[in-house]
Amino acid sequence: MGGNPLPTGSAIDLDEQVSQLMQCKPLSEQQVRALCDKAKEILMGESNVQPVKSPVTICGDIHGQFHDLAELFRIGGKVLVLILIMISIFFFFLFQLLAALKVRYPQRITILRGNHESRQITQAYGFYDECLRKYGNANVWKIFTDLFDYFPLTALVESEIFCLHGGLSPSIETLDNIRNFDRVQEVPHEGPM
Repeated sequence: MGGNPLPTGSAIDLDEQVSQLMQCKPLSEQQVRALCDKAKEILMGESNVQPVKSPVTICGDIHGQFHDLAELFRIGGKVLVLILIMISIFFFFLFQLLAALKVRYPQRITILRGNHESRQITQAYGFYDECLRKYGNANVWKIFTDLFDYFPLTALVESEIFCLHGGLSPSIETLDNIRNFDRVQEVPHEGPM
């Protein structure tokens, strides 16, 4: 599990990274950058209202609890089933693991943007400081927070079950309203996003 970057996102490299992260061993900055670049490519192809097929396990906000996520994978068979995750990230390894799983299993993992996936909140609640402690600079924090901008806002399971993190703005009347948002930005202080 060396510090080599993810050259092409091969399954073997990703499986090694997932294993490393499940043991709470961080990736190198170079690996994080390569992983997040690949995740960004995948997420750019997803909709603000991401369609998801059944069967799916819908996980509510786990408030950055890495061990809760690990237990969900243990019970559900890691990523052998589709998993829809809505998270508030505070735990460093949790986000690295989810990014690796998204790249490794892009059709099986849907990560929705929550209210803590913003630059301001991650600075106020410890994610920024954790990146500084682990890497000695803010580069990894910036890589992650740039990736947050690409997360879908909502998901729609089999056109029947609507999933989102924290509720709807009264100004949203249709799914097309959500589909038309420009989500690739820091969450604004006001407005429906």
